[in-house]
Amino acid sequence: MNRIFLILLTALSVIHCTSKPDLEEPVPDLYRQISDTNLFQFDSMMATALGADEYGMKSYVLAFLKSGPNRSQDSLTAARLQTAHLENISRMAREKKLVFAGPFLDDGEVRGIYIFNTESTAEAESWTNSDPAVQAGRLVMELHPFYGSAALGLIVPLSKRVTRTNIAD
Repeated sequence: MNRIFLILLTALSVIHCTSKPDLEEPVPDLYRQISDTNLFQFDSMMATALGADEYGMKSYVLAFLKSGPNRSQDSLTAARLQTAHLENISRMAREKKLVFAGPFLDDGEVRGIYIFNTESTAEAESWTNSDPAVQAGRLVMELHPFYGSAALGLIVPLSKRVTRTNIAD
């Protein structure tokens, strides 16, 4: 199943990167305002800054955060580990090591996803090991090389524009 999910994510990333917005259809005013700018035109300086190849893509490491072997902590310890886990995510995002993170909502074995800003699985593994929930055995990571839009590097700074409350607070 993980292989199918990884293939689906890669396909969606490629589709997203190769499709052009259809501006003939009605779009919300915000999208119309954005499309009226040069935002959708090639920007060589941005491509270089984000490490994009000629297709606007780059290599990352994708991590599936899975339930670890040690999930028997009491509720207070589990809450402290979750807070430390979220603080670690924030730190890695500030350091530009992490370009995307989020939980899955189905309460399954796979708890969440990271996309690391590196093509080195060894480097991503060292960053993974800095997570207090991983150190405590509450989570384990499954790492995969991933090829996606170089624009993923813009998600963290853009997300600050729509975030009222920091989840790590």
